[in-house]
Amino acid sequence: MNNYLEISPEVKSALTEGRPVVALESTIISHGMPYPQNVETAMNVERIVRENGAVPATIAIIGGKLKAGLSADEIEYLGKKGYDVTKASRRDLPVLVARGEDGATTVATTMIIAAMAGIKVFATGGIGGVHRGAEVTMDISADLEELARTPVLVVCAGAKSILDLGLTLEYLETKGVPVIGYGTDELPAFYTRKSGFGVDYRLDTPDEIAAAFRAKLEMGLAGGMLVTNPIPEPYSMDPDVINKAIDEAVAEANAKGIRGKQTTPFLLAKIKDITGGDSLASNIRLVYNNAALAAQVAGKF
Repeated sequence: MNNYLEISPEVKSALTEGRPVVALESTIISHGMPYPQNVETAMNVERIVRENGAVPATIAIIGGKLKAGLSADEIEYLGKKGYDVTKASRRDLPVLVARGEDGATTVATTMIIAAMAGIKVFATGGIGGVHRGAEVTMDISADLEELARTPVLVVCAGAKSILDLGLTLEYLETKGVPVIGYGTDELPAFYTRKSGFGVDYRLDTPDEIAAAFRAKLEMGLAGGMLVTNPIPEPYSMDPDVINKAIDEAVAEANAKGIRGKQTTPFLLAKIKDITGGDSLASNIRLVYNNAALAAQVAGKF
């Protein structure tokens, strides 16, 4: 075990005994929504994982330590600190660890730390991807590269719909990442159940998903697997409403010169304001839905 990784006693015990564990990211706590709603949501996600038979392992960097499994106090700490916590991707890890600083993990860094700890399954909201206009800006999320190299199964509600979904799928295909639709032939678009783009394969049960990922691991194929889980119908937003809000938010981000790791938090916050909070409510519900499915899949290994 490396000197930088700390696994909580509960998570370590579960891994040692072969019980299912689900990794959870921490960017949603620090950068996803305001306090105390962020802490309440994080604790609810952990509860849902437990109710579906797995042990939650919320992941973050605290005091320079890579943490797999946070206490309630540590989640509260991240929630209160909010945007003062560095949004940490792969490139940030060496400096944050060396300086003994805090970091909220993105999809990429959550995958890295989960793999270090031996956790196979990770639930998040939506992955990053190829941003609109990337043919000019080259703004492509490190999440996609991590999916291509790190052996973790990621359950999400599709790529965030602020992205160029078609190019995101093309990038994942180039990198050899299987994109699975859970009970759907169509890529979910985060806030909505449909995007107009197809997935690679439709699988209808947690058993099928676990079997496919197990086969991938046993063949020694590099990288992870992306399972896209549509937002529950009652919480799916009107595509016209959300797409109009996204277009407005993207236009404002471009006008203000928002770039890099600030882009996604800015767009999500702006969309929340435009939709009167409806987008945030949908975001929370899709995260809950993904946590339940991830726990069920983890229980099949």
